[in-house]
Amino acid sequence: MIILNNISLSELKKMMPNFFGDLVKAVVDIDRQLVALDAQLHVDLEELLLEEGSKQKDLWGINLYPDLFGTDNFIEFDSMINIRPSHNNNSRNVEDEETRKQIITIISKSVQQ
Repeated sequence: MIILNNISLSELKKMMPNFFGDLVKAVVDIDRQLVALDAQLHVDLEELLLEEGSKQKDLWGINLYPDLFGTDNFIEFDSMINIRPSHNNNSRNVEDEETRKQIITIISKSVQQ
């Protein structure tokens, strides 16, 4: 599912049991400011956004922990799709601080309490 405007925290919490129980996987398009949610694998969400016109260089995988909303642990910057040596990201984490800030801003606008 691609979030075009925003999603409530209660809707996000309803997604938790779908795959993992305490988290919801998400992929953020930092250029188009879109968020895709609720799949077993980040790559599935990445594919969905690519089909909708996103560029791979703009897509970053994260995990959301709805029960930790409002804390620094709400967003976990960890996904296999983030390993991109060609973009100076050599780990599963989002290493660039500016990119992390963009993701936080987009998620803050997209998930409303």
